[in-house]
Amino acid sequence: MIGLLLAGLVACGSTGSDPAAADVQRLLDRRAQAVLYGNGSAYVTTWAPSGERAAARTEFERLRALPLESWSYRVTGFHRSGDRATAEADLSYRIAGYDKAPLVAARTLSLRRAEGHWYVAADRPAKDASEQLWEQGAVQVARGEHSLILGVGQSTKALRGYAELADRAVPAVREAWGEEWSGRVVVLVPESLEEMAQLLGAPASGYRGIAAVTTGETGGAAKAPADRIVVNPDAYAVLGGFGRQVVLTHETTHVATRAQTSAATPLWLSEGYADWVGYRGTGRGPAQVAPELRDAVREGRAPGGLPADKDFEFGGEAGGLAEAYEAGWMACRLIAERWGEVRLGEFYRAVGAHGSREGAVEDAMRDVLETTPEKFTEQWRAYLGSQLG
Repeated sequence: MIGLLLAGLVACGSTGSDPAAADVQRLLDRRAQAVLYGNGSAYVTTWAPSGERAAARTEFERLRALPLESWSYRVTGFHRSGDRATAEADLSYRIAGYDKAPLVAARTLSLRRAEGHWYVAADRPAKDASEQLWEQGAVQVARGEHSLILGVGQSTKALRGYAELADRAVPAVREAWGEEWSGRVVVLVPESLEEMAQLLGAPASGYRGIAAVTTGETGGAAKAPADRIVVNPDAYAVLGGFGRQVVLTHETTHVATRAQTSAATPLWLSEGYADWVGYRGTGRGPAQVAPELRDAVREGRAPGGLPADKDFEFGGEAGGLAEAYEAGWMACRLIAERWGEVRLGEFYRAVGAHGSREGAVEDAMRDVLETTPEKFTEQWRAYLGSQLG
């Protein structure tokens, strides 16, 4: 259902001294109201009166599928040459019931002036900005108890499957992490790896073999918008039911912990904790969950220390990436076993609350675990040997 919240529709000041910028802002305000009120005719009339209007009708039908609470534009740049112009604008929108604040997408709009009025001739992502799901095709929607699944090129059965897994993931994450998050997730399911990469604004090669990622803002801002779990349907399709559940529980953990995750949080902790929640209660042990690390330990190649952030970069050697994730999981598993699950959560929060990366882990280990990074690393390496050797 399209919401009617128009709080974001107050016309912003024009960019530069050209009064046409204010006219374009008013045009985009009308465009936004048409989206929110579900007025297809009004939306189409914001487009240039030529062949683009057929595409406008198609785009409007795609947007109608989104349960929007707000939709607005803010012109940030304006360049005019006679009856042609280009506007840079921030599109802000909010999914009803999921987003605490609008998501912002940078757009570039080509404009034409005809018979004294400005019209949109083209609306596309700004340079280096990511594509939006509705630009990839007709948007399909599946609703779960705790989840909203938005897909393109997917069957109804497939989307329902994502909703069922997400609905199991949310209570599992809540049990491990606590109640201090929304307890709701939005999952985007594009048609292919290439479309996933376009949603992320990155090369597809970097996500080959990665089943899903979570986008969002770290740092705990009170008005940070809800995260999006973006699925790679190509990699996801080769997983069994167990693997798919672990993936969605892992990504849901990132949604839950985002407000307590900051630049101070090393990836071994954020990814390791998400894996720990993902495998928690499954009965799978280290030899099953950490095969790459197991082989390294048994071959005398055990890591000398916890993985660095660079070890988690996508697009590198698959075995090394897997080993980094497994090493982070083993570190979090060690903390949960030796200090308890509550302390693990407290440690995560303490690291994220630190003002900077420097000293964050050291201070949290001292205050929460009453140890040092050096002692913990020794314990972790011994743990690897006892569990995987």
